Amino acid sequence: MTDAWLDEISWGADGLVTAIAQDAGTGRILMVAHMNREAAALTASTRIAHYWSRSRQRLWRKGEESGNTQRVSRLDLDCDGDAILMQIVQSGGIACHTGRESCFFRELRDGVWVTRDPVLRDPAAIYGASSKKERS
Repeated sequence: MTDAWLDEISWGADGLVTAIAQDAGTGRILMVAHMNREAAALTASTRIAHYWSRSRQRLWRKGEESGNTQRVSRLDLDCDGDAILMQIVQSGGIACHTGRESCFFRELRDGVWVTRDPVLRDPAAIYGASSKKERS
């Protein structure tokens, strides 16, 4: 595979593009993150989701700490070229660092954010006591 497809992505001024992980079976959006050119190339070549962590300023493979990897079955680019949608199979059923299936677990009801999804696994059990906001 050549790298020409990477040139069709509208990389932001920071060299990043928005990456959306969608469960290939249910259609549920599991998380939104960012990719740089290297992360996108690695994702395409390995079929395992790789991202650029803005907080840690480094490349990371989803699941490198938690074991909850994302196997990519399809990559789509939106019409403007500034967002990648990945159809993924989430191992372990947990995409969020909070131990939930999805990062989108809060719903606005009557002007209040209500948590609707349960914690499937305690983040401390996944990442240890030093669990940070952005984990894999």
